[in-house]
Amino acid sequence: MDVVLDLFETFLFDRLYATLLPSSKVNATASYAHDVATSTFTSMREMATPAYQPPSQFLHIEPSKYAYMSAWPRENLYRQGLSLYTITCIFGFALYFVFASLSYYFVFDKATFTHPKFLKNQIRLEMAQTCRSIPGMAVLTAPCFLLEVRGYSKLYDAPSDAPFALYNLIQFPFFILFTDAIIYWIHRGLHHPRIYKHLHKAHHKWIMPTPFASHAFHPLDGFAQSIPYHLFPFLFPLQKFAYIALFLFINFWTIMIHDGEYVATSQIINGAACHTMHHLYFNYNYGQFTTIWDRLGGSYRKPNEELFSRESKMSKTEWERQCKEMEKLQRTVEGDDDRDYGEEMHHLQKKVT
Repeated sequence: MDVVLDLFETFLFDRLYATLLPSSKVNATASYAHDVATSTFTSMREMATPAYQPPSQFLHIEPSKYAYMSAWPRENLYRQGLSLYTITCIFGFALYFVFASLSYYFVFDKATFTHPKFLKNQIRLEMAQTCRSIPGMAVLTAPCFLLEVRGYSKLYDAPSDAPFALYNLIQFPFFILFTDAIIYWIHRGLHHPRIYKHLHKAHHKWIMPTPFASHAFHPLDGFAQSIPYHLFPFLFPLQKFAYIALFLFINFWTIMIHDGEYVATSQIINGAACHTMHHLYFNYNYGQFTTIWDRLGGSYRKPNEELFSRESKMSKTEWERQCKEMEKLQRTVEGDDDRDYGEEMHHLQKKVT
């Protein structure tokens, strides 16, 4: 994350902090420069901060003069924490709205709107929940990034810094398998009756989710399921740019498994079809990337074959079967259903029940 922070510092934060929190040394230097024409930017820079150290040998952008004009220099703990929180929010909202919108317009089947369990104003509600959640998740996430930036993780820069050459490739499946295993148990734990209604129920409000439901969590729930991603670089080596790429992939994958496009029929990959089973029937398919731990834990449920045909997945017969079983399980897990399906949805629901 130090690479991302450095870019934001250079192009946004340096000037912002210099304006909002100017350094007294810079003010003194500026006053002196008014009287002494020989005052130089170099002397001012040396007064304010140590020499610039790029975060990566592959990225070197010399800071502007504003990098040395704030009372909070780049290495200041509070500045780094505030900057990382802001970056987390910016990236969270940008990735969510860009990728979810692309998925919604180009992948998501709009016929889902007529499903009996599609909520009234659901997309607006999904967006609202996400907009409330991301700032809260960022509060919990930023300290993890701060520890990384300050050198407590095992992130490395050059491929030659890897434990061995092949590790530069192995780190990708290793990351996926490690995080998938831990997320399974965290996710399954969130379905414990004493926890579910307080944290995870907010995400299960969406029985037939859209891509905009992908990040619509309770903040603690969303962060809890992200812990393995942050834990990995503190336990195992991970190349810096690989970490950024995996961060993007995680967000893309989270959206993809909520897009309702059932193309992955693999017995191993936990795709959108598997995750739809989870939203419909609650206590199945807790995995994030694979079905391995669901199979080992006895919670795997094979997606209905009808889901892989557009005609059958949107048929009255399939919806009737889904609703009948879902309502039975929903009463067991949650009790009374407090979702608002709207009058039109209730009318449709009567037709299939």
